[in-house]
Amino acid sequence: MKIDSEKLIQDLVERTRININQVERFNTLSEELLNRKPGPDKWSILECIAHLNLYGDFYIPEITKRIAKSKTESTKTFKAGILDNYFAQTMLPKEKLNKMKTFNDKNPMGSFLDKTTLQRFLNQQEQLLDLLNMAGKIDLNKTKTAINSQLSTNQ
Repeated sequence: MKIDSEKLIQDLVERTRININQVERFNTLSEELLNRKPGPDKWSILECIAHLNLYGDFYIPEITKRIAKSKTESTKTFKAGILDNYFAQTMLPKEKLNKMKTFNDKNPMGSFLDKTTLQRFLNQQEQLLDLLNMAGKIDLNKTKTAINSQLSTNQ
């Protein structure tokens, strides 16, 4: 599937800004409410955000490194592979959420969480906006990130 690179980056910027706005609204809630679980095997708001932070801890430095090392120039189109499309689609928000298992090192259940979790997420999202700006200057087709190597060992 071919996508206009500039439109792709702009879409990701908009999604990131929506995430920032939502988490800023969460910041107005009490920590008690943010830690409340909708059910015994469900995650609280802070656990969901902490889960995203754990992935950000790997991917933000990884993307930063790959962009810095890239010697390519931007191209008009980005061509996503079949697996790229599949994984991207599974991560998009849906009306009815898919239940997925997560890796143990990415599972925040039972952690002590406070509003610093939200600030950490907001900091990561600001870094992501900077990276998206830099991504517009490189070839997205030739600049690839590694996957978190711990993902395959910590199931």
